[in-house]
Amino acid sequence: MPSTSPYHELARRHARLHRIGHASAILAWDRATLMPPGGVGARAAAEAELQLLARELRTDPAIGALLDAAAQESLGEWETANLREMRRDWIEANAVPAEIVTRRTMASAKCELGWRRQRFDNDWAGYLPAWREVVALSRAEARQLGGTLGCSPYDALLQRFEPGIDSAQVSAIFDGLTTWLPTLIAEARGRSGALVPLGKVDIETQRRIARSLATRLGFDFQHGRLDESTHPFTGGVADDIRITTRFREDALLQGINSTIHETGHAHYVAGLPAAWREQPVGGARSFGVHESQSLGLEMQLARTPAFCALLSPMLIEAAGPRAAFEPTALYARMTRVEPGLIRVHADEASYPLHVVARFRIERALIEGEIEADDVPAMWDEQMAELLGLDTRGNYRDGCLQDVHWSRGAFGYFPSYTLGAIYAAQLFAAMRAALGDLDALVADGDFAPIFGWLATQVWSQGCRFETPELLRHATGSALDAGPYRAHLTVRYGGLTADATPSR
Repeated sequence: MPSTSPYHELARRHARLHRIGHASAILAWDRATLMPPGGVGARAAAEAELQLLARELRTDPAIGALLDAAAQESLGEWETANLREMRRDWIEANAVPAEIVTRRTMASAKCELGWRRQRFDNDWAGYLPAWREVVALSRAEARQLGGTLGCSPYDALLQRFEPGIDSAQVSAIFDGLTTWLPTLIAEARGRSGALVPLGKVDIETQRRIARSLATRLGFDFQHGRLDESTHPFTGGVADDIRITTRFREDALLQGINSTIHETGHAHYVAGLPAAWREQPVGGARSFGVHESQSLGLEMQLARTPAFCALLSPMLIEAAGPRAAFEPTALYARMTRVEPGLIRVHADEASYPLHVVARFRIERALIEGEIEADDVPAMWDEQMAELLGLDTRGNYRDGCLQDVHWSRGAFGYFPSYTLGAIYAAQLFAAMRAALGDLDALVADGDFAPIFGWLATQVWSQGCRFETPELLRHATGSALDAGPYRAHLTVRYGGLTADATPSR
């Protein structure tokens, strides 16, 4: 195939888009970690300019003809998959006018900066004006995209994060969770005993622990950084990965768990197929698949007796001996079930219900069933119904706790629990292939585990659609059975051979 073929011209253009995306990611990382508050205006304009440039490249009228011509070429499997992802990008890029994209980008940047202060101050009234604009522009974007894709506005946004799944499917899965999770939570909560007091650990010691832990889990500091932000996240590209965490003196495990979680994301980014890194097919399959890699590390592996035995001496060496650092005490704390207000600090069993609440709220908001001003009331209602929690008047630990909506990232939340379901399915298949994972973790030997994930998930990029990726790795498409079995074994007091039927 000549280098001037339509397909190769498309590949050249997408390589440029990848590099612009890299620059945008680093600007966003800096905005969340190091940028002084006074820089928000100039930074928002710069980020909007990069997004506009990327949009101009994505919407060039010549691309439509190139896509049609490339479809007639003789392409290999990876090239065919790449062309599929290029077309998906082309359709989305042309669906929304540039003016809406630019205005939403700038409104989101302004809203996010205000959120950092307003959340701390429990200032819903101060937050609301900027957020009303984000909601209005997100709705306009969703209507435009939904009209092109032939789906509802919310489904159009959901497709950005989880291609191939709609809100009806998500509702069915999530409604299913609500039929058994509350009972499991109540039973596990009833068995929880008193925890050994953890005490305070100074922030500088926690920073050393986090860096040591990330290194132990294979994070490459020659190609990445670990910093701090209001909300932990992973950004950058394979050769330049940025992960963040956050610390509190009286919440050691908060920084530890978020470091483990973001290291899982980093492994996925670093493990994407090197030959395709500048192409759409070389990206992460979906946000849910991305979450499956972070939750696989944090929940499937780290919240186990074997990992706690590995972590214990690291904590003792850094902060001195404490009863709370003993493996059994750590495991009891990591698996304690106690519904709380904050999603990112929620126990594993309660966490999905936080996501269900957000999904229901944001779908109603984007579809126009409620307005921006109505969110606190619906939040209070959902948290009371699903988790038995009273959030009235507590915006800081209620509807202001997450950064996603400030950024206009509607449709993202379902990926967290879909990711947990994917993770359980993947790790069940891995255990069948590798045997005793606990023995590997106890020895600190993560190579076979990461090797299996690299082969089955990371190196596949977007070669397959999500159902096919799961079938390729596990033998079946999306199956919530392993997730229920995992939670029931860990929190329901059952043994592995006494798991409930699906």
